[in-house]
This record gives sequence, structure tokens and C-alpha cells, in this order.
Amino acid sequence: MTGYAVVVEQAEDGGYGAWSPDLPGCIALGDTIEECLAEMREAIALYIEVLRERGAVVPEPRAVEAVTLPAA
Repeated sequence: MTGYAVVVEQAEDGGYGAWSPDLPGCIALGDTIEECLAEMREAIALYIEVLRERGAVVPEPRAVEAVTLPAA
């Protein structure tokens, strides 16, 4: 299985937040990128577990390419 795309953004307070476009409402926070990603791994696992418990469809990861573009 391909993994889910995760977007990590730095917050104004210096911490980090993560979310996945394939899993609406699945988010995580951390003081460092590493901590944020570790929390996001757990959040994704719990999100999928809850979907399965409810008999809901687990979304397939979409193919994504991430690119960082310079500001104009």
C-alpha cells in the first residue's frame, strides 16, 4: 500500500502542524517536525481504525507529487 500524503506546516509559535488531504480532519501537532510526523503516524492509524469500526470506506491514498516553488 502506498502511504498517505502529509503536509507539514510551521506554526507562528514555532511548532508544527500536519494534515493529510486524503483524510479530512486527521491532524497532528508537534514541537519539532519529527515529533509532528510521529504524532501524524498515530493519528492516521487511529483514523483508519475508527473508519473500519464504523464500517466506513477507508480512502485509498492518491498519487501525489510534492513540489516547493519559489515565491514570485
